[in-house]
This record gives sequence, structure tokens and C-alpha cells, in this order.
Amino acid sequence: MKFMKLGSRPDTFYTAEAVRSVSSEVSSDLIIQVKGSRYLLHKFPLLSKCLRLQKLCAESPESSLHQIVQLPDFPGGLEAFELCAKFCYGITITLSAHNIVSARCAAEYLQMTEDVEKGNLIYKLEVFFSSCILHGWRDTIVTLQSTKAFPWSEELGITSKCIEVIASKVLIHPSKVNLSHSHSRRLKDDISCNGVDSQRHKQATRGWWAEDVAELNIDLYWRTVIAIKSHGKVPSNLIGDALKVYASKWLPSISRNDFVDASDSDSDKANELSAKHRLLLESLISLLPAEKGSASCSFLLKLLKAANILSASHASKMELARRVGVQLEEAMVIDLLIPSLSYTTQMVYDVDIVMTIIEHFMLQWQSPPTSPPRSRIGFERRRSRSAENIDFELQESRRSSSASHSSKLKVAKLVDRYLQEVARDVNLPLSKFTSIAESVPEFARLDHDDLYKAIDIYLKAHPDMGKSERKRLCRILDCKKLSVEACMHAAQNELLPLRVVVQVLFFEQARATMAGSKVAELPSNIKALLAAHNIDPSKPPAPLSTTTSVQADDQQSISGLKSPKSKLSTLQMKLAEDDYLNENDMHPDGMSRPSKFKAFCSLPTRPKRIFSKLWFTNRSIMEKN
Repeated sequence: MKFMKLGSRPDTFYTAEAVRSVSSEVSSDLIIQVKGSRYLLHKFPLLSKCLRLQKLCAESPESSLHQIVQLPDFPGGLEAFELCAKFCYGITITLSAHNIVSARCAAEYLQMTEDVEKGNLIYKLEVFFSSCILHGWRDTIVTLQSTKAFPWSEELGITSKCIEVIASKVLIHPSKVNLSHSHSRRLKDDISCNGVDSQRHKQATRGWWAEDVAELNIDLYWRTVIAIKSHGKVPSNLIGDALKVYASKWLPSISRNDFVDASDSDSDKANELSAKHRLLLESLISLLPAEKGSASCSFLLKLLKAANILSASHASKMELARRVGVQLEEAMVIDLLIPSLSYTTQMVYDVDIVMTIIEHFMLQWQSPPTSPPRSRIGFERRRSRSAENIDFELQESRRSSSASHSSKLKVAKLVDRYLQEVARDVNLPLSKFTSIAESVPEFARLDHDDLYKAIDIYLKAHPDMGKSERKRLCRILDCKKLSVEACMHAAQNELLPLRVVVQVLFFEQARATMAGSKVAELPSNIKALLAAHNIDPSKPPAPLSTTTSVQADDQQSISGLKSPKSKLSTLQMKLAEDDYLNENDMHPDGMSRPSKFKAFCSLPTRPKRIFSKLWFTNRSIMEKN
């Protein structure tokens, strides 16, 4: 760190009876009061260099011994005044990045200009600031940080000059920047023995400035990053990394208990801390680069958690939700578990903001509107384009479509695992659970095992659910996409509606028959249940009958399966009845919702040839065994 010494005389200032004075053979004739402290000094050395003191002494009446001058609003305080007074006496003073701002503001206040005396303090400070301070990276950072305590630094241009120098130096390789000894030694650790940047530290070297700039307070940091972005030469991902460094330093891990459970005595302190963190957070959000991927999804979700806890503005939350939605495929389940601080609900997690994130994710992949028909001129122009350009566009289109499909598959897995976590919340409404589950396209779920686990967890956490609610919950489940293990678990799950269990058994038997293998042995409890109602799953069903009826008021029981003339037709009627009832169920919003199982659960009144072959094959295998 650079420093400059002025003057050659030893320090002769001393304190006697709460008054600061200077040892001299000449008696003092001037009393200066600075913010409650008294200085007993001499007119000649001070007035010869300070134009303001000349004016004040001329305006104030002289007493017999001492003339009194008041300086109540002196910038920099006692330390800065004493430094200027020592300069006037020729006493040695030391200037550095730590005190140059206070000294410059004090000299400006006292009007220590060249018009009063050549080589005055302002001139010497300006030379030191321009030739030394601004040439050193660390000196510039320290000087800029110290300007926050001195409003005069804005008028003197100190703050803007420091910011501009920092913004220009972040574009330079650190080896060409005048760093301090400690920074130079840290840089050598990132350089291999042959003088070439190692691949492992190359990225860290490109963002070498982030940790140093993170020492600034949020106002100065915001202005500095804006200046860096205005140059347009720093990659957006480095800006995002720098914001992450700053957030980890000044926005530590915040829990809801930090503010919700604060005692009355600490409430004012907690509110002040919350307001400070809220300002910092919203400032960081406004600095996020617009480019996708400039900040990691994990970092954005951490900011969103903090925004929820700190009660940030709605606009800030929605901006973060939009940014997360654009790159949702990179998220992890633990990052999506955003605590809820709503006073209207008692839910553990904020599922509404996650729903908003998913909506933004789906919006980005929506197909653009169909373009209007091209004119003849446009058609001829298109034909004149080279085949290479057309082929390139086709490849780009396929690549974009492939990326869209892959992202949706990842998000579908993410959503199902997220549902497994939030399903444990006893206060989570069924409507919110199903809304999140249905926000993912059906084709994006290659299997429904994770979704089934989430439904099973929700049923266990909500044992008091009614029959219609259980049926509504299971509508989102596709039994055909369950694995063998999931089917076996579902077949024994007493919490599922009976129609779902029957569907699982039916599709598992059909799958095993099509594979040409023996049907897996059913659990003992399921066999007992079916035997109690005269249903033998090992035998093929009798010819379909259209005369079998089922009691309409029994939606969940198995009374409709008693003594059937045709087990398969009874099953058909039972499922058809449930589908009819489901179609007439009304949602809380008053809109009816068709059953998702109608397409594959309803069987025709006459058996198709494929099912006849399946049952014949199954019976032949059973007879051989």
C-alpha cells in the first residue's frame, strides 16, 4: 500500500486539561472549537494556508488574549483537522489510502488552495491521489470504501474516479495490475511453474477481482458493478459469480426464526437488520445479468428463499421465479423447498412460488405462432438461399427440439421428487398437490413410480381424506406406467381406492401375458380379497355380458363384484361407473374434470381379438404348469 509523508518537524501536539495545544515559544492567540473539542493554536501558521480561517477571523471580534473560531460541521472530525493543522506547522504527517479522503475533504473545507499559498495541501493530495492511489488496485478499493463516510467526496469526484478505475482494471489480467504483496503471492499460486495458467485455476483467475470488490458496501458495490457491465466486455457468467461472492459475504444463511421468533426487546434490531438485508438482496437482484445461465439455478433459488424470509417486494420475487424457471432443469429438490411465511396458511413450504416457476419453465418451450403465408417474392427468395443455410437451420431446429424434450424429462423427475417432500405437509391442500403434478406434460413422465410414491406419502400424511378426494388424487396416476415393483406395492396398498388396485392388477396381468411369461404370484391378502368375492385371477374371464349391473351408490366398495356372471364385464361396468361419477365430480372452482382413466380403463362391450389371444395364451401357460 502506497503512502506519502509531508513535513519534517517532530510532533509537538499535546493535551492539557482537555485542550489540545502545540509546544511553542510563542504564546497561542487562537482558539478553534471543532465538534466540542478545543484547540489552542497560533494564527500565523494556520491563516497563511487556510483561506476559510482568514475569513472567519476577519468576521469574529478579537478578544484581549485569544480569538475564538467555531468549526461545528468540520468534515472528517478531529483527526482530519489535526492532520491539516500539523501540515500548517510543518509537522510530519503520513497520508495513505485510509486517510486521504478525510484529509482531502478537510483541506477543501479550510480552502487550502494554491491561491492562498503555492504547494498547499490540496495540490499535494491531488498529486498523490492521481499518481499513486489510482495506480494501485488495493489502494483504490480502500479509498473507495472510505468515501461512504464523507458526502464531500462525491462533489470532489473521488468516488466516481475510483469506480471508473476499478471498472477498467477488471478487464485486465491480474498479472498486469499493480496488486499488493499478498494479492501477488495469491496470484502466483494460480500460475504453474512454466508461467502458464493452469486449467484448474483459469476460471478463478478470470474473476480475480470479485472478492476484493465484495468488500464495498452495497451502494458503492452496485455502482461499481453497473460501471463494469456498462463496458460490455466482462462475460455475464463472471458477473453472476461476483454477485454470488458478494451474497455469500454479506447475505449469510438466514432462517425464518431470525425474524419471526425475535423477542420484543430485539424486535427493533431485527426489523433494522431485516430492512438492511432486504435492500441488499433487492440490489443484487437488479444487478443480475439478463443472459440465461449467468447465475446458477442453485444461487437464484437461495436468493428466492432469502426474498421470502425477508419479505422482499413482489416484483423481486417474480423476477427470481422467472429466472429460475428458464433454467429449472438445473435445480435440485432441496433448493426448491422454499419456506412459507404466509400468515393465511400453515403450510411448511411455499408451493405457490414453485408453481409459478414451473409455469415460466413451460412458457419458454411453447411453440411460436404460425407465420402468415409467404408471398411469391418471399418464396422465390427462399428458394434462392443456399442449401447449406437451410440445412443449418434444420439442424438448429432439431437441436432445440431435443433440448426441450430433454429438459422436460428432467423437470418431470424433479417435480415428482419435490412432491414427495411437500406431500408430508399435513396442511398442504389437495388442489395444490394435484396442480403441481398436472403442470408437467404427460409425455414427460416416462414412468409414474416417483409420482406414485408422492401419492402414497400424501395419503399416509392425510388419513382423514374422503373417498371422493382419494379418487381425485389418483386421477393423476397412470397405472400402465408403473414398474413391477410399484405395481406390487400398489396392489397391497389399502389406502388406494379399489378401482386403482383393480386397474393395477389388470394391467400387470395383461403385461405379463403379452410378455409370454407366467403371471406373478399375487400377495396372500389380495388373493383372499378376490376369493371372498368369487374372483379367480388365474382363470380367463367368461364371455362378456351386457346384462350385468352394478349398484350406483357404491363407488368405493367391492359389492359390485359379488357373484357376477362375467368377471370381466363386471369389471368393465365397475370402472365405467366410476368414470361416470368422476366426470360428474365438481372441482372447488365449479368446473368438471373428465377422468384421465377413461381412455384406457373402459373396455368394449365385445372382447377384441387381441384380448382373446392374451387370455388364451395365459390359460395355456397355466395348464402346462
